[in-house]
Amino acid sequence: MSDDPIAKFKETQKQGWAYFSPLASLTTPVAGRLVKFAGVKRGQRVLDVACGTGVVAVTAARTGAKVSGLDLTPELLNAARENSQIAELDIDWREGDVEALPFGDGEFDIVLSQFGHMFAPRPDVAIGQMLRVLKPGGTIAFVTWPPELLIGASFSLVGSYMPPLPPGVSPPPQWGDPNIVRERLGNAVSDIVFDRDRMLFPALSLQHYRALIERTAGPMLKLVEMLGRNDPEKLVQFRKEYDAMILPYFEDNVVRQDYLLTRAMKR
Repeated sequence: MSDDPIAKFKETQKQGWAYFSPLASLTTPVAGRLVKFAGVKRGQRVLDVACGTGVVAVTAARTGAKVSGLDLTPELLNAARENSQIAELDIDWREGDVEALPFGDGEFDIVLSQFGHMFAPRPDVAIGQMLRVLKPGGTIAFVTWPPELLIGASFSLVGSYMPPLPPGVSPPPQWGDPNIVRERLGNAVSDIVFDRDRMLFPALSLQHYRALIERTAGPMLKLVEMLGRNDPEKLVQFRKEYDAMILPYFEDNVVRQDYLLTRAMKR
């Protein structure tokens, strides 16, 4: 592994998200919401950044768009390829990094990301790349987690138990703050639109919900591994705090997960 802290961070992300696939079905309705919100149409060139298992890319391709999907994690791309084969869709899948997109300037009509680009370590680099490959007048649209609500707050809780982020790395939930999003998009875009919606996560109990997240969500998976190995008592403490955080969002066997949608046009 490289000694560069950013490269190490990316490698940890790549490994941690390899187990995300079981959550894909839960994010599938959100993909439909994002594709509609972005206004994807037949014949458009669309890029799905940090595509994971490909739920956004497949949804966009079903409209007749010409779609590329890129992700850092090979295991998720394997699932994405299988999803496109089942749907009988031709999608250009690429293993790659949002901070170094392997596409030409202005190549896409629409650039999308669902809970993905927010994990790139350097927001200015990631958004610069996403806007670079987007043509003038094209649409950038993404879904992120507000920092004050359940998922954003849970990332903050996980982070409080982990070693500090490397210098220059920004916490993912910052992408859920409209003020920060406006600042990061800057003068490169116009017509910024924000909206909110809710993902409903079936769960038999708080403990069932937590157990699934511990097996599938990259940061949580790494934290549980670390504490289980080095500090089991602190792991018990973390789980108590985590369950208490979930409780206000858990009712009728469903955990409410509210998210932010952002859309803008490149100048």
